[in-house]
Amino acid sequence: QVQLVESGGGLVQAGDSLRLSCAASGRTFSRDVMAWFRQTPGNVREFVSAIRWSGTSTYYSDSVKGRFTISRDNAKNTVYLRMNSLKPEDTAVYYCASGSGVYYLERSYNYWGQGTQVTVSS
Repeated sequence: QVQLVESGGGLVQAGDSLRLSCAASGRTFSRDVMAWFRQTPGNVREFVSAIRWSGTSTYYSDSVKGRFTISRDNAKNTVYLRMNSLKPEDTAVYYCASGSGVYYLERSYNYWGQGTQVTVSS
């Protein structure tokens, strides 16, 4: 089992920044890739960003590229998502996920956090 706990969400204004954290615990072999997805009501989860534990590869969706930065602290088993220049369309519940395979596919991830709400006001 892998447990994921997100934190850092909140209500901010457009242009502000936030940093989300995802603390992972449990079996490590399932954590080839760590990712952030987001979801708004009535919509499917959308890939945001991913990072591999074993290397430095990072991936971003086009909608956040250049504004968001994913990073990890292996000693703390924690993945971060730094979100700059936030826009109202970034408003969503953000989920941390752990898995392996194709990084942008939801089905690649078999462990999910509970989600943290990010709300960006205009």
